[in-house]
Amino acid sequence: MRSSIVLVHGLNGGGWVWHYVAPLLTAQGFEVITPTLTGTGDRAHLLSREITLETHIEDIIATIEMRDLQNVLLVGHSYGGLVATCVADRLGSRIRRLLYLDALIALDGKTGFDILPPAMAQTRRERVRVNGADVAFPVPPSAAITFPDPVRKAWFVAHLRPHPVGTYETPVRLSRPAGTGLPVTYIAYENPALASIEPSRAYARAQKGWDYRSEALPHDAEVVYPERVASFIVELA
Repeated sequence: MRSSIVLVHGLNGGGWVWHYVAPLLTAQGFEVITPTLTGTGDRAHLLSREITLETHIEDIIATIEMRDLQNVLLVGHSYGGLVATCVADRLGSRIRRLLYLDALIALDGKTGFDILPPAMAQTRRERVRVNGADVAFPVPPSAAITFPDPVRKAWFVAHLRPHPVGTYETPVRLSRPAGTGLPVTYIAYENPALASIEPSRAYARAQKGWDYRSEALPHDAEVVYPERVASFIVELA
């Protein structure tokens, strides 16, 4: 049986970030689902201080259960790795493989802020307080986003939305360490390598039995190099 592919987006994103990747997967006969997490993307009108990591975990669990998905390749990119880790922990029988694309890895008892480099966590907290009304991570300035294609960059920036900060304040609840009992692949994007992801990359490199790879791609490769990203997914699906 072919895998169903569930793609979980990252910070300030939405299901739209897979706009260029999803058709490449669908064309090869895969069922591809690109949920938008509550309070983000086309669900930005639901943004509130009450949204937590648990909200986003339930978003993906409900998507998988309501569609009766089995044999799922669960893909988490960036922040989406926190969500994917927890979903795989709770729905292990439905998940065939866990794929992290330059993603954060959830650790039991730790919040999203806890697994960032400490100075970066403090900087992000301050940005939320000053520019996000203590509710959300604000959209980063356009100058902070480096894309090789100016047209794709303009499209990407136009779609970014604030991301609920409560998702980074929620202590993770795992019954066992990330990926236990599942095949796990971690693909690190290192051109350039984002400092915020490095602790999770280091964790992934240290895991016995995980397939760890490094690629010379930017963090948001799904927008600027969709063919490459689709090829990683197809290989594992």
